[in-house]
Amino acid sequence: MLSKNDGKYPSVSSNGRNPEVADIFRLYGEDYRKNYNLSFEQLKVMHQIEICRTAALGGHIERCTECGYEQNAYNSCRNRHCPKCQTMAKEKWLNDRKAELLPCGYFHLVFTLPHDLNPIILCNKKPLLDILFQTVNETLHAFAKDPQWRLEGQPGFISVLHTWSQTLMDHFHLHCLIPAGVLSFEKDRWIPSRKKFLFRTGSLAKEFRNRYTRLLEAAFNKNKIIFPGNIAKTGTSEGFNNLIKQLKTKKWIVYAKRPFAGPEQVLEYLGRYTHRVAISNHRIISIDDTTVTFTYKDRNDDNKTKHMTLKANEFIRRFLLHVLPQRFVKIRYFGFMFHRDKQKNIELIRRLVDAVTVFTEKVEETVQQIMLRLTGVDITLCPHCGKGRMIPVVKIPRTGVLNIHFIGTVMDSS
Repeated sequence: MLSKNDGKYPSVSSNGRNPEVADIFRLYGEDYRKNYNLSFEQLKVMHQIEICRTAALGGHIERCTECGYEQNAYNSCRNRHCPKCQTMAKEKWLNDRKAELLPCGYFHLVFTLPHDLNPIILCNKKPLLDILFQTVNETLHAFAKDPQWRLEGQPGFISVLHTWSQTLMDHFHLHCLIPAGVLSFEKDRWIPSRKKFLFRTGSLAKEFRNRYTRLLEAAFNKNKIIFPGNIAKTGTSEGFNNLIKQLKTKKWIVYAKRPFAGPEQVLEYLGRYTHRVAISNHRIISIDDTTVTFTYKDRNDDNKTKHMTLKANEFIRRFLLHVLPQRFVKIRYFGFMFHRDKQKNIELIRRLVDAVTVFTEKVEETVQQIMLRLTGVDITLCPHCGKGRMIPVVKIPRTGVLNIHFIGTVMDSS
């Protein structure tokens, strides 16, 4: 297991640590890149995950103030697809959200695109996923405005894009966290929703389907979608019309998870979704010869945890399906939570709902304080003597440079 190592990277077998996505890329990534055409973003993600927290990214030498023990501390890649780089980003993001909680219940809705669209989305990520965000925004605003739902006001919500299933296959869906009510159009009242449900999911799904297919047709008519290779037939007028007919007859899925009783549960729950990557390192069980074994939850079998073994090339292919276009925003805010007026609206709604509620305020924490809170470990304490403090004394220069040579046709990742 994991026998291929040229000394540039830490060995799994030598220090007893668990296997990681980075190990898979280091062992099999070079061959994969030679045999398959990848986008620039995919190549960049592979490279950055491979060199994350290694000498290639530089760092510093730390020395103990008591015993003089020294150790290297390497920099992180901070790529949003890297399994090792999400904890700090998640904690800082959640801390910022403390100033936005409202004294009301919350709903969690999930809007899922039919898998018939997957081949087209993979070649047109930006336009078709932008349409997903737009469609969900328009659908929720339309329902909040409709008198039959007894609200008639402006909703506010956070939407988080996920692109994967538990087995790393393409599965495009949007998680929406929605306060249980709306701000009146006159901005003088908070109108609470029903406690058990916000809108009927069946009605939402039909509206979601109708709006998405309309925007999809508009994008097609404006030549904003490409149809390369195996999906070329779908790009013809006949092929696309058949796709639209197929989509309109399918049952689209909008799923409502159990509502929250109040804002105190929301932050913990949000953290499960906002900074996830396709697979976390703790799910990888082994890397043996040319295969990778990992755990997954079988949604069709009462969420039982099972093992799946894939060829390394197939594991890499599936992981790279979920690389997003550069600068694509996967967490977005809508309605009264839109960035421009968010803070003003939040303060107004808090006054309208409950003026006496004391809210948890944002806390300024260092990396050391965050790690101590999460793990109970003081990362500044000397691991050798347990008394002194580790302080940086010498900078380690960065050596890793991304050199990309394109061969043949590069797969579109727009």
